[in-house]
Amino acid sequence: MEDNQFNDLLNDSIDFLEQIITFPSLGGEEEEVIQFMYKKFLPLADEVELVPLSDELLNDPEYSSPIPNIKYDGRHYLRIRLKGNGSGKSVIFNAHADVVPPSAKDKDQFSPYRQNGAVYGRGASDDKGQIAVLYLLLKIIKEEKLAINGDIIFHIVVEEENGGNGTLAAIRGGDKADAVVVLEASNLNIFTSVRGALWFKANFSGKSGHSGFSGKNISALKLAVQAMQILENYHGKLLAESKGIPLFDEFDNPMPITFGKLQAGNWPAATPNKAVLEGVLGFLPNKNRFEVMEEMEEAILQNGDEDLRENFNLEFTYRHDGFILDTNHPLVTTLSDAISQEGIEPVNKAMVASCDGWFYSKLLNIPTVVFGAGNLKTAHTSDEHIPIKEVGQAAKILFGFLKQWNDSTISTTESS
Repeated sequence: MEDNQFNDLLNDSIDFLEQIITFPSLGGEEEEVIQFMYKKFLPLADEVELVPLSDELLNDPEYSSPIPNIKYDGRHYLRIRLKGNGSGKSVIFNAHADVVPPSAKDKDQFSPYRQNGAVYGRGASDDKGQIAVLYLLLKIIKEEKLAINGDIIFHIVVEEENGGNGTLAAIRGGDKADAVVVLEASNLNIFTSVRGALWFKANFSGKSGHSGFSGKNISALKLAVQAMQILENYHGKLLAESKGIPLFDEFDNPMPITFGKLQAGNWPAATPNKAVLEGVLGFLPNKNRFEVMEEMEEAILQNGDEDLRENFNLEFTYRHDGFILDTNHPLVTTLSDAISQEGIEPVNKAMVASCDGWFYSKLLNIPTVVFGAGNLKTAHTSDEHIPIKEVGQAAKILFGFLKQWNDSTISTTESS
């Protein structure tokens, strides 16, 4: 493809990116941008489908629930398919349309602008810039008339940020493939190792009373503070047990614990009888989510005082396992070759955040990596941006990957 021709496609894809950034697609509020993208993707593939979501998703055992009272009837995710002739390996690409809310100080986050060769705005790198990469990839495939030997499927999902419920719906839809590439900002590195995460909500009950009679009261707030220290100590133990895992060891703390919300009381001189603590704990693939959930509760039961042991309830609203793919796996080596062909040194790294990749890796047992343009460090910030050049590079890399992967003999799914 001539440079001028590619630049025209890239410019169109950046225009598309800026258009979708203008949609304030918070969790549960993505339908408008999904409908818009449906129309934009329609001319680019054999199948472009608005897949209905259902409130039945609320009953799935893997459902995540940090947003109360959310509904699914009348909402959709986007499924795109280039139908293969059955002679090559298949692949699923995943990206998400939802974004996190801007903070109070962030102004005009849904008004994108270009500066210093990058697009700025909420979702520019996480994850609408990655959708723009896939949009450009489809345009390149169409322009180059790539022979489709194995199915190429795109899942453009909702609710990644609050637990991956859109991807959960997609994997329940029956699609299988020989590989999955989840698009998240990776600086064009390959994340072959991804940590897990648990969002937790701890409820504490006490006995309220006047400050003058504090000896007869039980402060739910003090119980919460005590639990925070116990969980900090547990995190330190878990971190020590998780040393020696390749790629993660370059980070001092690849699996932090964060206490994000603590709500208690309504009067300075009264002991609160209720407290709610919410946070997130990262963990590495040497543990699974069930082990860590059990250990967190056990830590409080073993180390808390009698009041705490008898007056807390711990629930988990988001449960992601981590996963590791061998760096010698053909998915990794093929993607590495495609990166090299663009004159970039391929690098395998660990992702010190969780993402939807585990649904495919752990629940469907499909080899999975994370790859994309832009820097994850700017995601969720007022400085969120994605370099325009990297959008083009990522799409070229994925096209180069497809040319090799698509021509390979089917070996891992047979029935896909």
